[in-house]
This record gives sequence, C-alpha cells and structure tokens, in this order.
Amino acid sequence: MNPTHKDFWFLPLGGCGEIGMNLNLYGHAGQWLMVDCGITFEKTAAGIGNRVEMADPLFISSRHQSLAGIIATHAHEDHIGALAHLWDQFRCPIYTTAFTRQVLVRKLRQKGIDAPIITVEDGETLSLGPFEVRWIPITHSTPETNALLITTAAGSVLHTADWKIDMAPVVGEAIDAGHYSRLAARGIDAIVCDSTNANYSGSSVSESELFSGLLEAVKGSEGRVVLACFASNVARLQTLGNVALVANRYVGLLGRSLHNMVSCAKASGYLRDNFRPVDNEDLAYLLPSELMAIATGSQGEMNAALHRLAMDNHPDISLQAGDHVIFSAKTIPGNEADVERLLKAFESRHIRVTHASHLPEGQSPLHASGHPCADELLQMYRWVKPRIAIPVHGEREHMRCNAAIAKAAGVPFQLQGINGDLFDLVKGTVKRKSAPVGRLWLDERKGVLEKVPAA
Repeated sequence: MNPTHKDFWFLPLGGCGEIGMNLNLYGHAGQWLMVDCGITFEKTAAGIGNRVEMADPLFISSRHQSLAGIIATHAHEDHIGALAHLWDQFRCPIYTTAFTRQVLVRKLRQKGIDAPIITVEDGETLSLGPFEVRWIPITHSTPETNALLITTAAGSVLHTADWKIDMAPVVGEAIDAGHYSRLAARGIDAIVCDSTNANYSGSSVSESELFSGLLEAVKGSEGRVVLACFASNVARLQTLGNVALVANRYVGLLGRSLHNMVSCAKASGYLRDNFRPVDNEDLAYLLPSELMAIATGSQGEMNAALHRLAMDNHPDISLQAGDHVIFSAKTIPGNEADVERLLKAFESRHIRVTHASHLPEGQSPLHASGHPCADELLQMYRWVKPRIAIPVHGEREHMRCNAAIAKAAGVPFQLQGINGDLFDLVKGTVKRKSAPVGRLWLDERKGVLEKVPAA
C-alpha cells in the first residue's frame, strides 16, 4: 500500500477508538509523515500495578525508508512516551518545540539513543518531503502544544493534537482565534480532532480559575499539605508556586518525574517566578504548617510518591493525622479502583483528603481539563469550516459525540473509524482494516518489547 501523488491519506495506528498511545500517519506521494508516538498504561496480568504499552508500529517500521519525519506535538507521555522504545525502528528526524525537546532528549539519552531532534518555533513552516507543515500554537495542559496544518499537492488537513480554548492559560499565550478562523478562507479539506471531552457540555475550566480554590484549600489546612497533580502540567505547577507564596509555605517536590519536568521547564524559561523548591533533604526539618509538597501519583500508581506517602514509607517526609492531601487532577477512566484505595489508605490514618472530582456544588474548582468540551469543539469547527471532520483521541462514544457536534456545526462529512482504518482525505471515504495494528508491551525486567496477544 503506497500513496500516489494524487492521494492524501490519514492512517492511525494508535489513539483512535481509545485514549492514549497516539500514533498517526499521513501518506502522500510515496512518503509518510508520523505525528506523535505515545504510550499507555495497562493493568498487569496479576492486576497489581501497570505496565507500559504502545502501538505496534509494524506497518510503518517496515516502510521506514519512506518516513519523511516524526512530529511530536507536545510533551505528554501518550504522545511521546514510545519514541525512546521505537525510534530504532524508524531512524528519522524528530521535529518538536523547545520544551518538548527538553523532555524528549532526557528519555532518549537514558536509552542511549542519539536521535536527531530539530527544534521548531511556534508558527514556523517546514517542508518535510512532500508535506508542508505549519506549527500553530494551541492551548493545552502542557507548554508549547501545537496543532499542525499539513498541506500537500492533493489537499490539506488540520491536526489539532490535544487542545482546549483557554484565554488565560497561566503559562504561555492565550489561544488566538485568528490562527484558526483564517484557515477557513484558504479552505481546509479535513480536521483530525481531539474527542476526549466531547461528551461533556459547555466549556472546560481555564487554568487561571484555579488559584482561588487551591489557595482556599491550602490556607484552610493546619498541618502539612500535599498537592497531587500531573507533573507535565507546568501551568498548574506555576499556580501552586503562587499559592505557596501567598499561603506562606515552602514548596517541596516529591517524585522523580516531577523533578525532571521542573528541570525541563526551567531550562525552557518557565517557572522563573514564585517557584523555588526546597531541597528534599531539608523537607523533614520544616514545621508542618510551613510545607506544601507537590507529588506525583494522582492516578494511584504503585511506588509513585503519593502511594509511598500513603504507605508511610516515603524517604523524605512522613504524613501525620491532621495533614491534608489535595488531588488537583481528575481520575482517568480505568484508574478508579487504584485511586479509591489510595484515598482510603490516607483516610485510615486520619489524613484529610480533598479530591477535585468530589467537591461540593459551588466550591471553586481544583482542576482544569486540558481537552475541549462540546462548546469548544463547536467553536473550532465554526472557525475552521473543514469539509471533513475525523474524530480521534477518544473511545467510540467520545468520537460519536464529536462527529455529532461537527455535523451540528455544518461540517458536510464526518468520518469515524478506528486504528488501522485508512481515511482518504481526497475522496472522503474510510477503508476498514487497511493496516495491521496491535500493541507491544515493555518487559522492564528483560528490557524488551513483547506483543500483546489479540483479545
């Protein structure tokens, strides 16, 4: 299967019909362009802990000579986490922005991989083989996320990556409607669009709306406070730094991934104000009322900082009755049982727990999603006015809701499919099961990838 100069194809190998492990391909004139290459976490066979899984890249690894390049749209694990495990099968340049490059270089170097990574500026346009790609800034829950305008002689597509409409994102620039409304004038054949929150009405909460709720929660605590959030959400980290300053508390960092992400953020020019963490060896000397620690493990992950705190075996601090753990993150579907066990472990020790998903009505929010709800999707479709909408990054129900919103916005065609289906962006059709798909899992003891048996 080889695209001609008359063809323009979209072929997802991961992330279409599921949330996580995104791997997208665009084909034109005998070449392919890869957008993102991520992982997901699945329960082990024993049901204890998670293992790393990723899309099986067989289709494109067997054609790697035709791969014009790999683009990493942003620094989340479900978009870049597999590159350190799979790049040897591709051996082509990776293109991304400065912050994502910082994160990616660390992952690759840990595996001894010296892949060429080309830094791209927001708004820059590059020619990669027969593809012209323009990076268009878009707001999300990690810095320097970009949508991609991919243009070929056969047509054009807007690949949104993950996004939301945020006019005050705390870190980075607000979304610029003009970037997207101007696309309508030039004519866009298709939009490949995030579906994660398509089944929720209204709009997502802005990052800027979280300060007051988080400050209130911290100031209402007498003992130690631990804030659990996603390490990659640099805007949330900045907000927590601001909260700690006003609440007169020192900031501590618990979790290796959090230390790494803060280092990457600072190297990229972020977290320069109101964010000066205390050395971990000094945390135990602080009075309980002086400490606000930020911790990894909000999804109940085994051996993450939060789990170790719950088990009272963290090497840096020990929580006591009357301390307060605040979850500034929602629970990802599938992790409910793990998170519930974590909550009960804290509560059994008389440690107060507040979860962003379990707040009384009217209380200020403690978490903001990085994905668009229904009204934001409707707005994007009205801005861009594409001929075809292709929902991705969601399970079937999310994608069905996204397609319905596109139809309501006046998009003439909505194409729905799953991993391995070939979307013809010229003809507006879907050819089912056009490429082999599956999953690989990382056996960390052996350091090898194994195929996941088909269900």
